[in-house]
Amino acid sequence: MFLDDPGTVASILEILLKGDKEANLLAYQVAFDLYENERQPFLLKVRDYLPEPRVSSRFEVPEGTTNASQVTENDADHIPTSMDTTEGSDQPTASQSTEHHSSSTDHEDSQKYADKLSKLKKILTGETPIHLTLQFLYGHNRSDILILKTIKQSVELRNSVCHSATIYANALMHAGTTVDTFLRENLDWLSRATNWAKFSATAGLGVIHRGHLQQGRSLMAPYLPQNGAASGGSPFSEGGALYALGLIHANHGEGIKHFLIESLRSANNEVIQHGACLGLGLAALGTADEDIYDEIKSVLYSDNAVAGEAAGISMGLLMVGAGKDKDEEMLAYAHGTSHEKITRGLALGIALTVYGREEDADTLIEQLTRDQNPLLRYGGMYALALAYRGTANNKAIRHLLHFAVSDVSDDVRRTAVLALGFVLYSEPEQTPRIVSLLSESYNPHVRYGAALAVGISCAGTGLHEAISLLEPLTSDVVDFVRQGALIAMAMVLIQTTEAQESYVGTFRRQLEKIILDKHEDTMSKMGAILATGIIDAGGRNVTIALQSRTKHDRITAVIGMAVFSQYWYWYPLIYFLSLSFTPTAFIGLNHDLNMPKFTFLSNAKPSLFGYPPATAPPVAASAIKLPTAVLSTSARAKARAKKEYDSKHPPEKSMLEEASQSQANGSLKTSKPSKEEGKETDAMQVDFPAEKKSEVEQPSGEELHNPARVVPAQEKYIKFREGSRYVPIKAAPSGFVMLKDLEPSEPEVLVSSDAPASLAPGSSSGTNAGQPNIAGEEEPQPPQPFEYSA
Repeated sequence: MFLDDPGTVASILEILLKGDKEANLLAYQVAFDLYENERQPFLLKVRDYLPEPRVSSRFEVPEGTTNASQVTENDADHIPTSMDTTEGSDQPTASQSTEHHSSSTDHEDSQKYADKLSKLKKILTGETPIHLTLQFLYGHNRSDILILKTIKQSVELRNSVCHSATIYANALMHAGTTVDTFLRENLDWLSRATNWAKFSATAGLGVIHRGHLQQGRSLMAPYLPQNGAASGGSPFSEGGALYALGLIHANHGEGIKHFLIESLRSANNEVIQHGACLGLGLAALGTADEDIYDEIKSVLYSDNAVAGEAAGISMGLLMVGAGKDKDEEMLAYAHGTSHEKITRGLALGIALTVYGREEDADTLIEQLTRDQNPLLRYGGMYALALAYRGTANNKAIRHLLHFAVSDVSDDVRRTAVLALGFVLYSEPEQTPRIVSLLSESYNPHVRYGAALAVGISCAGTGLHEAISLLEPLTSDVVDFVRQGALIAMAMVLIQTTEAQESYVGTFRRQLEKIILDKHEDTMSKMGAILATGIIDAGGRNVTIALQSRTKHDRITAVIGMAVFSQYWYWYPLIYFLSLSFTPTAFIGLNHDLNMPKFTFLSNAKPSLFGYPPATAPPVAASAIKLPTAVLSTSARAKARAKKEYDSKHPPEKSMLEEASQSQANGSLKTSKPSKEEGKETDAMQVDFPAEKKSEVEQPSGEELHNPARVVPAQEKYIKFREGSRYVPIKAAPSGFVMLKDLEPSEPEVLVSSDAPASLAPGSSSGTNAGQPNIAGEEEPQPPQPFEYSA
């Protein structure tokens, strides 16, 4: 893959497909692992090198692939021809039935091979993994709508920034789950969004429905431009819908890019062009498609600030790591335009074109970092970050630290510090140490950069050093530093429980306090709302990971994070963060790519990696009984009155009577002490259950059912049972895992495919999905036979 040799990868996969069942499983597993690295152009090339999954009929020789050498070498092996039987005149004669039998066997074999090929291609193009991920995220969704309702109630209607932030938080919280209940229930509130807020609200549907490749276009149909741009709808919601389509099809845009190109051609409104450019860049990520590039370039050359900014970013997305001849052209236009927005979009776009090029990009980086225009130096910082992403290269780190302390522009300094997060994400424990001094800088921009650098490189790790560095910044004196620190803290703590890190509970309470505080600054309130969406992202079933499980960079995730960090200037770019989400799931698959019922063990206490508890609804004020205040004077007056009464009515007789009565009952206790003792026993009864509760031992492990939520910190506790029917082809603790069936003759029990729809809210896996919950209830017996007489 790294030598960019798709032909060899295709031939290896083909050899495995021709082998036995175990070799087939290995082919699928390799395809899933390739898919996880998210190199769309490479995967499409591998797919094209593979032969077409075509079934041979009895009287034809199937054709192979576009590659002629493969047809001659490979196809001869795997697709049986029927030439031997049809051209029988030159062959030795044989019985008709034998001919027919061999022909039908050949046909069956080619049918099986075609079936395997089509399965393999569906994995490579992402169709199968995306469908399985959608099913998992929908079925295991545990997002807490009550949190969003609380935010909505506390946000003032006049405050459009917080209104939009709530919409962003909802989208991130439900990313990929296809659950848009909150939006449907609050249509009146949502309709208050105007102009760009409307653009963002529509685009948010793209994050919620991300990966819905088949229904994506029909879902967004009500908002899309009809017959070009002459639909008469709001250009903001139309532009947002095109951006949403890009988010749904991010990195898998084969089916949608033609529609987006048509929409871009027919659009003459800058807002629709803005959305179409972003959508196209996402859908055709890294494909370096020349036709699309020319379409976007024509939008850029129209020199419109709004559309031009998106065009600049979109060119970068299209040419990720492949724009050697394009970056000069983009740089020349950035120097020529008078629009700051376009220059900024192009600066980020140029940085994306040098992704992963390391030393090759040094000349261009030098050119950008020495430029007089601070916006292009800002692009130079991103170029350094992305060219050396995840390499922890010393030269790049020194270069960035130099700019962080010496540049005259605050924007450049902030970005230089933030860029350290990208260079160091492969060694997250180094980042807090390197930026610790910068986090105490007198310049708030540098402090903000330090916070986000730690957030980017330590995302999803729950690293204690990162938390210690960010904690003081969450109560910084400058509002935007607090905003950055809250967002970064949520990124670090995503999928971390209070049992693992006690600060998680404190942080969640801090977010709630900031959101509910009427006097809090808008900037930090926005940060708290976004942080709430990030920490519970994807229905609490995703984490932020810039590397795949094989420790290679996830290209979409790194680029999503880079464009997201540009939200400082343009809020709709917040949605790019969803590209860096990856589901924390174990999904075991059999030979037919179905999920069999399969259990394995997690040798850790369930609470250690469980979901956070749901928020309790607020209790009505009348239900709380407050203690009655007793004044000291009234207490003294009562005591005095009692004393006087006792002196007038001596209690000897009643005492003696009670004593003899209690002796008769075999009890030597007098009434007064028994009353006191009763109080004591009551108190003990109240305290006792709580004591007992704390002593209840949790099980030391739990059984997980396929598909299961397995968070990164939990992976080291995962064990597969000995003697299980299914054995993983590679002992992977999470991700897509092919399972070898040790009892192929036995009937298989599959996890119901409608698991999402029928999953009970309380259950943690799809094992009983599709079956009514009738534990302990049996079908009533039929009545006894009887004779009926009138």
